[in-house]
Amino acid sequence: MKINWGTAIVIAFGLFMTFILYFVFEVQSNSKYDNDLVVEEYYKHDTHFQEEMARIQNAHDLQHKPSIKYTDSGVAVTFPAGFESDKVQGNILLYRPSNKKFDFNTKIALTNSSILIPQKKLIKGRWDVNMEWQYEGKKYLTKEVIYVN
Repeated sequence: MKINWGTAIVIAFGLFMTFILYFVFEVQSNSKYDNDLVVEEYYKHDTHFQEEMARIQNAHDLQHKPSIKYTDSGVAVTFPAGFESDKVQGNILLYRPSNKKFDFNTKIALTNSSILIPQKKLIKGRWDVNMEWQYEGKKYLTKEVIYVN
């Protein structure tokens, strides 16, 4: 039996479609490839986008900004000396993009203008740190990405 060009193209196209369908079903059914939404209630979160951008701009406009750094003992958040520790309020969300099971929230309670999130709470890899805070009635949002070794 001889195969002409038209038949070969149809066979190749059929094999390609079979491969693509196999790949789609494998990714959808295997829990190794988790494809959850980044944020629960995405549309509700999106409605507050302008407010979030204003808080980010407030933090960007500060002359002395708080710093978020990874050290051997954990994640250190340090506010400049000009901030009164008892007037700073807010939360620090440590968000793990690869697995939401590891996400956690910490209330800001400063000692000597800083807070330390211990190493034992963190696993290796990328962490997104979102610090929503308020000082003297003005709201701020600071976002950083850190890598834990």
